[in-house]
Amino acid sequence: MRVLERFFEGVLWNSRLLVIVAVLASVAIAIVMFYIATVDAIYLVGDVTHYVALDQLVRDKEHAKIVAHVAEIVDGYLFAAIMIIFSFGLYELFISRIEAAETSEFAPRLLLIRTLDDLKERLAKVVFLILIVRYFEYALQSDIGGPLDLLYLAVGIALIALSLYLTGKSAAKEA
Repeated sequence: MRVLERFFEGVLWNSRLLVIVAVLASVAIAIVMFYIATVDAIYLVGDVTHYVALDQLVRDKEHAKIVAHVAEIVDGYLFAAIMIIFSFGLYELFISRIEAAETSEFAPRLLLIRTLDDLKERLAKVVFLILIVRYFEYALQSDIGGPLDLLYLAVGIALIALSLYLTGKSAAKEA
C-alpha cells in the first residue's frame, strides 16, 4: 500500500509540470502581441507622414485618430507584458526558479514572484493600466453630445484618479 501511495504522490507532484504548456503558450502569445503592436506602430508612422500637409480641420480629426491608435499600441504592448509576467510567474511557482533572473539587476523590479498572491498583484497592476488605456481610448473616440456626456466623462476620470491614488497608497503601505 505504501508503494502505491508513493507512486501516486510522485505522479501528483510531477503533474505540476503540465504548467509548462501554459508557460509556453503565454510566451507565444506575448510574442504575437509584440509583433502586432510593432506592426501597428510601423503602420502608424507611415500613416502620419502626410499629417503636416493636411488642413487644420482634417488635421484635428486625424489627431484624435492618431492618439487613439497610439493608445491601442500601448495597450498591445501592455498585454504582451502581462503574458510575459504571467509566464515568469507560472514557471517560478510551479516548475523552478529562473536562475538567470536571480543574478540579474532587473529581476527584483520585475519578478520576485514567490506566491500566487505575488503573481496576482503583478498581473492586477498591468491589467489596471490596460483598463486605464482602454478608458482613454473610449474617451478619445466618444462624441460629447451634451453636458451629461461631459459629466460622465469627468466622473470616469475622477474615478480613475481615485483608484490610482488608492492603489498608490496601498503600494506605499506594503513597502
